[in-house]
Amino acid sequence: MSGRRHILALVPLTVLAASPATATEQLPADVASGWDFEKSLKPDFKPWGYSVVDITDGHPVRAGRKSLRFEVRPGDCSWNTIGHNDCKTDRERHELVQVGDLQKEGDEYWYAWSLYLPQDYPVVSPVRVALAQFHQHPEVIWMFRNDEGGYAVNRQEELGRGYGYDPILRDEDMRGLWNDILVHASWTSKPEGRFTVWVNGVKAYDYTGPTMGKANTVYFKLGIYRTFVSHFRRKHGVAEVPRQVVYFDEIRRGRSRAEVAIGRD
Repeated sequence: MSGRRHILALVPLTVLAASPATATEQLPADVASGWDFEKSLKPDFKPWGYSVVDITDGHPVRAGRKSLRFEVRPGDCSWNTIGHNDCKTDRERHELVQVGDLQKEGDEYWYAWSLYLPQDYPVVSPVRVALAQFHQHPEVIWMFRNDEGGYAVNRQEELGRGYGYDPILRDEDMRGLWNDILVHASWTSKPEGRFTVWVNGVKAYDYTGPTMGKANTVYFKLGIYRTFVSHFRRKHGVAEVPRQVVYFDEIRRGRSRAEVAIGRD
């Protein structure tokens, strides 16, 4: 996987209607393949939270005609039926969460997604911002974060060997550009696990050791997830954290690198 595409300008937002409220979101084949997703924290998931958008309306697209647009506005928080409530825990988000055939101990998969930040995308440090994550109930195990701009692989403490925060992209290399992320993961709670990341075809991160905790399954989430939003308000003396918009495309999972190649539909 390699290559990056500049987008010179965006026209005002015009979106294709998201699929009706069903258990599984119907994502186009030229956007996603190899897995299924549903909305995360559904009860108050806003209409603007995510949309399938089209290149003919001026939206950035990595390949094909469509991509996914995510947006979080001040106060975009929700909850679930098992006791988690973003509104009570200083969080805001709009994400899609993987459902159905999840990763388990002993699995080996390739993953790919392409990420685009508009030129006016605001950095909201000291808020912790995740733009994709691998999760186990109830804990995150891997995050791809954008706290102070750029993109970083965040290995969580649950995996042992300390806490990792490894930058793989600079802020100036993300604005107005598509960046292609490729992950090869051997999922295990044992020491022989592997988690390798390429950015635009160049290896940027390589970890060996436990890649999951003792929970049975791993699932993927993508979108915008902001934690400790009150820190921004206090630091800057403002009432709200700025709105953020990001685009994802070529969201693939497969058993081989070839199965997640850009443009495969």
